[in-house]
Amino acid sequence: MRHLSIALVLSASFLTSSISATDTDSLSASPFGVVEIAADEAAKLEMPKLEFAEGPEDAGNYDKYYYFRRDETDFPTAYADITECDGYARALVSSYKYQEAPYPYAGTLAGAAGGMIANAMMAAIFVPGEKRRMRRVNMRQCMGFKGYERIGLNKELWETFNFEEGTGAEEEQSRLRALKLQALVASKAAASEKVLPR
Repeated sequence: MRHLSIALVLSASFLTSSISATDTDSLSASPFGVVEIAADEAAKLEMPKLEFAEGPEDAGNYDKYYYFRRDETDFPTAYADITECDGYARALVSSYKYQEAPYPYAGTLAGAAGGMIANAMMAAIFVPGEKRRMRRVNMRQCMGFKGYERIGLNKELWETFNFEEGTGAEEEQSRLRALKLQALVASKAAASEKVLPR
């Protein structure tokens, strides 16, 4: 048994030492493919407004409305990062499941009709909010992992270059335009003292 353990340790150390730098680069590459965008594409975009006078409701909504930024990051890198994170955060499926009618009504016509109505209402109310929350969590974790800061923003300003997906997917052209603006902000926004937790 001891010889087997030593053999496993030696083979594991051999495998890790034989991985080259290019291999590790390919392991950390985006699973969505290489995103290519010209650096001069940033010149075609208008920087969204980020300055605002913070009101009492703003700070309470910073878990929903914010932008990312990172020092010494160029536009193509920020765009590649934000599109990769968007890939992880799109087309999410809610954990909500169909609920059966309670026992006295199970198997009855009234139970089936009532269950369908109740499930439709619950899906319309809870599922979109849950999917929006899941998207925010995925984006925060992914961009935080890549070293981006999260800065709180006013809801009205946030809506000018962001989107939310609850009931359906964002139209592709609109999505790409928003992601380009988010990348512009992530690479060009000035440092702020109001960095939020990741």
